[in-house]
Amino acid sequence: MPPDENLSVVPARRLSALKGLAPFLRPYRWRIALAFLMLILGSVAMLSVPLAFRNLIDHGFVAGADMQVHFLGLLVLALLWGVAVGARFYFVSWIGERVTADLRCGVYQRMLQQSPQFFETTQTGEVLSRLTGDTTLVQTVVGTSVSMGLRSVFQSLGGLIMLAITSITLFGVTALMLTLVIVPLVLVGRRVRKLSRESQDRIADTSAVAGEILNAIPTVQAFTHERYETRRYDRAVEGSFRAAVRRIRVRSLMSSGVIAGVFGSIVFVLWLGAQSVSSGAMSAGELASFVLYAAFTAGGIGMLTEVWGDIMRAAGATERLMELLNSEPAIQAPAAPRELAVEGPARVAFDAVVFRYPSRSQTAALDHVTLDINPGETVALVGPSGAGKTTLFQLLLRYFDVAEGAIRFNGTDLRELDPGALRAQIGIVPQDAVIFSANALENIRYGDEQAPDEAVMMAARTALADEFIQRLPDGYHSFLGERGVRLSGGQRQRIAIARAILKNPPLLLLDEATSALDAESEALVQRGLEAAMVDRTTLIIAHRLSTVKRADRIIVMENGRIAETGTPDELMRSGGLYARLASLQLAA
Repeated sequence: MPPDENLSVVPARRLSALKGLAPFLRPYRWRIALAFLMLILGSVAMLSVPLAFRNLIDHGFVAGADMQVHFLGLLVLALLWGVAVGARFYFVSWIGERVTADLRCGVYQRMLQQSPQFFETTQTGEVLSRLTGDTTLVQTVVGTSVSMGLRSVFQSLGGLIMLAITSITLFGVTALMLTLVIVPLVLVGRRVRKLSRESQDRIADTSAVAGEILNAIPTVQAFTHERYETRRYDRAVEGSFRAAVRRIRVRSLMSSGVIAGVFGSIVFVLWLGAQSVSSGAMSAGELASFVLYAAFTAGGIGMLTEVWGDIMRAAGATERLMELLNSEPAIQAPAAPRELAVEGPARVAFDAVVFRYPSRSQTAALDHVTLDINPGETVALVGPSGAGKTTLFQLLLRYFDVAEGAIRFNGTDLRELDPGALRAQIGIVPQDAVIFSANALENIRYGDEQAPDEAVMMAARTALADEFIQRLPDGYHSFLGERGVRLSGGQRQRIAIARAILKNPPLLLLDEATSALDAESEALVQRGLEAAMVDRTTLIIAHRLSTVKRADRIIVMENGRIAETGTPDELMRSGGLYARLASLQLAA
């Protein structure tokens, strides 16, 4: 899967992608230092063991020697080694968990800052895959593999140094043969990293497919597409499996080749050492310590092959995470945002606004739209689908910036405002009300997280939601289910209206809030909407005459332009587009 078009690809060669983790590691540098200290102590204790065995063999078994001292020394080394290993494991595991948690929070926070433009080209399943699978790989490396890799490096280098001290001749042969083994390891590691990135991309594909379908189960079942969607998911999983097999094949060949080469080299060197003992050039204790150091070196290099594969996978995962972290939001606050003046209902002005969606840059969604909305005025936007009504709402919320012209809120250009400060002054009731996996109290409190329970219940009563909430098993503390599956469409809309009332914004946007409801539910929701519209400026996207006739003014849009403006009676008498749409609705 190619990188998303709106992501700034981080150039990462070899291990450079892992540099992106530095800001997440820096706050815990003292714990990292302690873990490194424990690593050094453990490595020193481990590398001292062969020396202790050498002294035991060469001096402890001599007549009159005190063997207890030598065995006591070995015991002390074992205890020190054990304590150091345990402490190192605790510190590095803590760091791995902490860094992974911070990384997930950082990526999630960055995603919440992105405008809808970002998600036009990036699937949410892809983002979720990176938040879970990729961060787990990073956790494995930071919390385990890096520590094991450093330990293996210390073990291998320390072993080689002690081999040189024990026998420079045997060391030279060992170093030459190990070099012949390590060079291919580095070259193959690059291939593993590339295949790891491909494997993670295929896993993200499966997450994207699953997320899309699980959120549309009723539609899938209504069209009896269960087998089709199963086959589609199977194909995605099979692609992920094949990518993983390619990575596993290269990594297994690398591991088997390195281990066979390392241990074959060690066996050959030991044979040379045995010849030296036979000729008297080396003592039995020296050979024993050489054997142990050779085993440590071989074990360290063998472990490095495994760790290297993990690090290469983590490098690919980190690269994908850095793409998300480094993706700048298309909509950002200016360096010195102006303070938004809020005094009563809002005044909104569109001044010759031209806008094109990034994914449809050849077509103007809005074409020189000029519109003034007075404080406290209720304005209805009507027109056929694709006329630009929803685009006006998205621009008001500053999900996008205009290409030409300007939009002003209380006299201030939206581009001079902090998007968060602007959106705090706008309430919205969408056509498809969003209900979160929480209870009724918390769903309404989403409008004002600091609001006390009494204010939440008052907003619910104003929106006519109190009567059905009280009938729920646990009242306001009843869990509403994922996406509000325990509520009807009208009930979900009244929850959304209560949320907007609790927010108490100077500007209210109603996006076809009653279009999908039956007559009885519409009447109840309409009463709630009328309560929400009191003492604030309101823009309504509507098709039903029952909603439109309550507006002070109607704006009729067609092909991104304002076609007509007036009251319902004026527009009916003019016989234009509004009159035709109203006639069609009445006829239906």
